[in-house]
Amino acid sequence: MIPALMPTYNRADLAFERGEGAWLWTTDGRRYLDFGAGIATSSIGHGHPHLTRTIAEQAAKVMHVSNLYRVPQAEQLAARHVAASFADSVFFCNSGAEANEGMVKAVRKYHAENGSPDRFGVICFEGAFHGRTLGMLSATGNEKYLAGFGPAVQGFTHVPFGNMNAVRDAITPGIGGIMIEPVQGEGGVRPADLRFLQELRAVCDEYGLLLALDEVQTGMGRSGKLWAHQWAGIEPDVMSAAKGIGGGFPLGAVMAKEKVAKHLKPGTHGTTYGGGPLACAAGNAVLDVILADGFLAQVDGIARKLWHGFLALQAANADIIEDVRGAGLLLGLKLRPEFSNGDAQTAAVAEGLLTVAAGMNVLRVAPPLIIGEAEVDTALEMLERMCRRLRPSQAQAAAK
Repeated sequence: MIPALMPTYNRADLAFERGEGAWLWTTDGRRYLDFGAGIATSSIGHGHPHLTRTIAEQAAKVMHVSNLYRVPQAEQLAARHVAASFADSVFFCNSGAEANEGMVKAVRKYHAENGSPDRFGVICFEGAFHGRTLGMLSATGNEKYLAGFGPAVQGFTHVPFGNMNAVRDAITPGIGGIMIEPVQGEGGVRPADLRFLQELRAVCDEYGLLLALDEVQTGMGRSGKLWAHQWAGIEPDVMSAAKGIGGGFPLGAVMAKEKVAKHLKPGTHGTTYGGGPLACAAGNAVLDVILADGFLAQVDGIARKLWHGFLALQAANADIIEDVRGAGLLLGLKLRPEFSNGDAQTAAVAEGLLTVAAGMNVLRVAPPLIIGEAEVDTALEMLERMCRRLRPSQAQAAAK
């Protein structure tokens, strides 16, 4: 018999009942160091007192009113994001996939309103992941995810990640924008070269394209700056955000410059729950923490410590770990072909550490941004023991 909860996930046999900071406790009392953070979502950790108090206080007042009326919490959150970013205007939604859908719609609407409705094509990159809707599966372009769901949504062209010549070759009269993750998370924790991001900005300016950045996983402080594209010294025309901006509460956003946002007039786009009082109260609480003096500098410092720890781990376990990659607190250990990231994830759980598998046989870590040196040291010790679990014994090796 099929279970009552639809079996769309391969879930680990772990059920968590409470969390504090970077730690989670299961229903049977086991403690785990959470270096997955709900796939880069619990940005300020579990049970953060300011976030939980804000949510409880807002829930006791009003949770939902619909977008037929003003939502002061959304107005405040939008103004704060505008003040801290490239954007002139923000649309709030519920998830990363929804934010990416809105971003692609914004690209298409911009060109249609400027007299070029045929410029609806978007250049995307091999290895990308933009979400699970039909449109964003098509933008992702992974045949495994598309299988069984009929024809892909038209308008997406895929080129190799990091290949500027391929980008230029793909620009046709029907292309209206370029969509990219500054770091491909699901695709193997592959950071785009900063020069490549700069060249994308330049080619968009050259051809009148919109640069659309998917910062769902890389944004909200995860890179050590508020937004990962800031390391390249560029600005997008439109950007998607989600995951960490709500600290675990469902919240997404489309952030855009005025030239793009002004075309999304009443009736062109909408959502039932997006931008509600409760979600935006949570978003404001998260911003209180992340924009506090010194917070992002601390994230950058602890991320560098983790990076150097990963390099030392790889050097000591070169027979297992092929490469270290990523940026900020979105890092990956690329394993050698004879070791699977699934087995590594299981071995890490056995040592009390939660991680996330990614493409290209990469074990991904994306801990809460509030971790300190003690958590980094503990995680590195656990990963060392994970490698011991993965490594065959001398007797097994001899028999083989």
